Amino acid sequence: MTRPDNEDEATVAVIDDDPGIREALRGLLRSVGLHAELFASVQEFLGAARPDLPGCLILDVRLPGRSGLDLQEQLARANVQRPIIFISGHADVPMSVRAMKAGAIEFLTKPVRDQDLLDAIQLAIAKDRARRDEDRTLARYRADFDTLTPRERAVMMLIVVGRLNKQIAAELALSEATVKVHRSNVMRKMRVRSLAELVRIADNLVPAHNRA
Repeated sequence: MTRPDNEDEATVAVIDDDPGIREALRGLLRSVGLHAELFASVQEFLGAARPDLPGCLILDVRLPGRSGLDLQEQLARANVQRPIIFISGHADVPMSVRAMKAGAIEFLTKPVRDQDLLDAIQLAIAKDRARRDEDRTLARYRADFDTLTPRERAVMMLIVVGRLNKQIAAELALSEATVKVHRSNVMRKMRVRSLAELVRIADNLVPAHNRA
C-alpha cells in the first residue's frame, strides 16, 4: 500500500533524565538517519506536540515523577500503540518481566551496546510501520463496507460463510436473480475479484463467531 507523504520518515522519542545519555542517543540515531526527540520526563513527553509518524519510544524505567512503566501502562490504556524499548541502569528481573509482558519490544541494561539498541529500534520501527499499514487497510475495508446497503451487507455475510445463491435467496426471501445483483454489487463495492478476498476482508471486519 502507498504510504502518505513523509511516512518513510521515522522519529524516535527518547525519555531519560540524564542529559548526557539523551545527547549520546541523539548522536547515535542521527548517525543512522533517524530523527530523535528528547525529553527529560514523562510529563515533558506528554505535554509535547508530536508528529504522527512511524517510530518508537526509548524509555528509561526510573524517571523523576512518573516512571517509565507508568507511562507504558497509560499508553496501553489509551490504546496508543507506539513500540517501547526500555533502558535502565537499575533493572531487575520482575521489572523487565513486567515491561515485556506489557508489550515492550526490548529491555536493555545500561550501558547499552549501540548495536543492540539499533537492532531493537529497527525492529520497533518495522513493527510500527506494519501496524500503520494494517490500520490504513482496515480503514479502507470499513469505508467500503459502509457503502453497502443493509441488504447487500446481509448478502455479503451469507456469501462469506459459504451459502450458495439459492440458499441466500431462500433465507432472505429474494429471487436468485436479485441475489446475483446484490452479490455483484458487493464484489464491486468491496473492490474484490474473488470469494477468498471477500472472506479475508470479512475476517478483518466481523469476527467469525458473530457471522451467520
